[in-house]
Amino acid sequence: MSNIYDVIVIGSGPAGYTAAIYSGRANLKTLVFEGWQPGGQLTTTTLVENFPGFKDGIQGPQLMPVMKVQAERFGAEFKASDVTKVDFSTRPFKVYLGEEEFVGKSVIISTGAKARMLGLDSEKRLFAKGVSTCATCDGFFFRDKTVAVIGGGDSAMEEGSFLTKFANKVYIINRTDNFRASDIMLKRAQGNEKIEILPNKMVDEVLGDAKVSGLRLKDSQSGETSEIDIEGMFLAIGHIPVTDLYKDQIELDEHGFVLLKDFTMTSVPGVFAAGDVADDRYRQAITSAGSGCMASIDAKKWLEDNQ
Repeated sequence: MSNIYDVIVIGSGPAGYTAAIYSGRANLKTLVFEGWQPGGQLTTTTLVENFPGFKDGIQGPQLMPVMKVQAERFGAEFKASDVTKVDFSTRPFKVYLGEEEFVGKSVIISTGAKARMLGLDSEKRLFAKGVSTCATCDGFFFRDKTVAVIGGGDSAMEEGSFLTKFANKVYIINRTDNFRASDIMLKRAQGNEKIEILPNKMVDEVLGDAKVSGLRLKDSQSGETSEIDIEGMFLAIGHIPVTDLYKDQIELDEHGFVLLKDFTMTSVPGVFAAGDVADDRYRQAITSAGSGCMASIDAKKWLEDNQ
């Protein structure tokens, strides 16, 4: 019976840890499966300056353990493991680590989303050293510098325009001359004197040793290569929600994000979702934390009404 919990949280990060804080403090027996990367995406970032309460900012790898300790203080249990299977077909719900079964009267999904990457070794090596997936998070660090945004959709145009508040020059690089961005967003970027759009270009290599110093580009039509000097590269080619585990269990949208039916409730009553796994718009630490709080409160109310 020790494997029966009031709330099982699948995933960590600001959403999962906040859900655990609120559930534990509500005297609900809570278990968190942290996954292969305890703390989530913020553990790969450097300075987080826009999370309230830290006037000088805080390092992502420092913030996450503090949130975890806070949840532990209220009795939440943790397993730094990836869930291998879930069964939401009957209540109580079942969550598995291999053959080991854990039972949850309610479940909060907070497995997040991962940014699409180009797949280059140099991109991986220079991640957080000039390569970023979040202009809102990191744009401030590129004041008076030259940067590049990779992508051709609304997100790329929006991030490019946002970065002109800090950078001297912004390249927007798209592999074709067919942009997925809406006309209004494309025209806005084209009309910004700080932005130069480079169509039909692919990133062949991210240049730099300790930090990004430039890009080698390959023309998608001629195959010719060229180089540009930059100090930051921002990827805006979409996010991939970590939802493979739930494909046959709950409803997902066409992009794989969890569909919410009633605030944080999924299509299965008693199963909730918080953070980037259900958010393809904001993707901020503070909004994830807020939705983790909401999911926990929703789960508590649901448990009270469905005992």
